[in-house]
Amino acid sequence: MYEFSYHRPASLQDAAEMFGQCDDGQYMAGGQTLIPVMKQRLAMPSDVIDLSGIDGIKGISVSDGVVGVGAMTRHAEVAASPEIRQRIPALAELAGHIGDPHVRNRGTLGGSIANNDPSADYPAALVGLGATVFTDRRRIAADDFFTDFFETALEEGELIARVEFPVPEAAGYAKFPNPASRYAVVGVMASRGADGIRVAVTGAGPCVFRAAEMEGALANGFRPEALDGISVPADDLNDDMHASSEYRAHLVGVMARRAVAMAG
Repeated sequence: MYEFSYHRPASLQDAAEMFGQCDDGQYMAGGQTLIPVMKQRLAMPSDVIDLSGIDGIKGISVSDGVVGVGAMTRHAEVAASPEIRQRIPALAELAGHIGDPHVRNRGTLGGSIANNDPSADYPAALVGLGATVFTDRRRIAADDFFTDFFETALEEGELIARVEFPVPEAAGYAKFPNPASRYAVVGVMASRGADGIRVAVTGAGPCVFRAAEMEGALANGFRPEALDGISVPADDLNDDMHASSEYRAHLVGVMARRAVAMAG
């Protein structure tokens, strides 16, 4: 690990000001990605700005059919939240199967979506539930937030404050996990809500994406059988040591049917 300066601001404004004064600053949420990368000397920020001291971006709130989750809320807190388990049980189940207990008790919602690992679970939750990301500067629809492989719509120095999830009429999440990391080889969130049907896929491609053909089929009947005969092209899917693109294409169909069944 290279030498760096450590900061622990008490507010979003302080954090943003610190970032602006650094030569090569890096925000740290739970540290589940940043710390291992720094230990391997794959990153060498001049300053690490620890966001764990900012109370205003932690916790869970419920109002007017919307569940708000602060950026620094741990995965374990989302999984155990009575409010989330009552209103969006699929989100609680998703959070409860991220990584292992250590990761769930240190990793955060904001850190996960800012990193945008192609095999992370939360991107499917945000896109599949039609969430909105609120930063210290603006609001961004989940459909516009995840842009590419490890890339998001966040601008330089922009900070996530919270994510708001509209409560769906029904939702389910199913994933085929890597047995070692518990990352999603393929994960699918399917939901039915006020703005229609959403099917979001993570793990299969370079970035989370919506399965439009599946959404159209489920609009005529939100049940697993509606997806019979529908497949996702393998051309642009990930192909690596964990699974071929063809196998991932097959898994998308399997996980989508399971997600819809779980929603029922």
